[in-house]
Amino acid sequence: MQRVAVVAQPGIRSFDLAVITEVWGPDRSRFGVPPFELRRCALEPGPISLPGGLSLAPDRGLDWLAAADLVVVPALADPEDPTPEPVLAALREAHARGVPIAALCAGAFVLAEAGLLEGRRAVTHWSLAPRLAARHPGVLVEDAPLYVEDGGLWTSAGVASGIDLCLHLVREAHGAEAAAAIARSMVTGPFRAGAHAQYLDRPVPAADRTAEALAAVRERALRCLDQPLDVATLARWAGMAPRTFARHFVAATGTTPHRWLLDHRLDEARKLLERTDHPVPEVARRAGFTSEVTFRQHFTSYVGLGPRAYRAASVAPTAAPNTRDSVRKGS
Repeated sequence: MQRVAVVAQPGIRSFDLAVITEVWGPDRSRFGVPPFELRRCALEPGPISLPGGLSLAPDRGLDWLAAADLVVVPALADPEDPTPEPVLAALREAHARGVPIAALCAGAFVLAEAGLLEGRRAVTHWSLAPRLAARHPGVLVEDAPLYVEDGGLWTSAGVASGIDLCLHLVREAHGAEAAAAIARSMVTGPFRAGAHAQYLDRPVPAADRTAEALAAVRERALRCLDQPLDVATLARWAGMAPRTFARHFVAATGTTPHRWLLDHRLDEARKLLERTDHPVPEVARRAGFTSEVTFRQHFTSYVGLGPRAYRAASVAPTAAPNTRDSVRKGS
């Protein structure tokens, strides 16, 4: 039984706490998910006030972190609120013992305050990344990925990416089928790779024509993923030379045009496998892969299961046949 400790302190975000509780709290043994022991660990006994008039009753002290297999740190509503030194010390001690620690969203500020992220890669919500970098200049802050790991310390971007990280941690410990079963019960996608860019364009001036052109290219590409697309084609749509386009694309999204296309094609394939009964070769074609062999290789590397095994693990029995999910709008 995996033991999961939540670091509970006044002001933690209710959404983060709910995500952690939903992933590791329920008994899903009938779906083949191993049992977890989830404990809410606090500095002092007694109810803890949460934003929105809610409260939380801790059931363990900070000493339980020593018994945990995983420690999860929810974000504080105000990320720059100080964390008591005994809590920071408990986190440092857990990390020194080799316990993995995961911080959701602005929980990265807590790990940075404990000194654990010094010289390490970390991510938080894209709008908070400049504040984290300014407050803790020794942290290697990234603002593109959904989640990253460095030295046994996991950090995630905003809101929904906390779900992605929690499911990834289940996948790491117990395999893709357990993570897919939890995701299915939560009615959420079972997998988004950490390297996915956060699905929000950075705020840019209205007059920034380059940003507008890149956003238009991404939106157009998402409408025709099943067609042959390459960097030269995307650059032509933007009215740029390929090398110039690629440079601006990386600056705007945090990833290369090729990687961006591949990730979105794999995500489209994942949805087709979950929600349709199309044969695997047809899924590959509709997702824009000219070779079924290449598709299988990329998909297996991306998800950890082959297409057929993924479908068997992820598709609900009531999935309607031959219904294609609409193309994702956004970045």
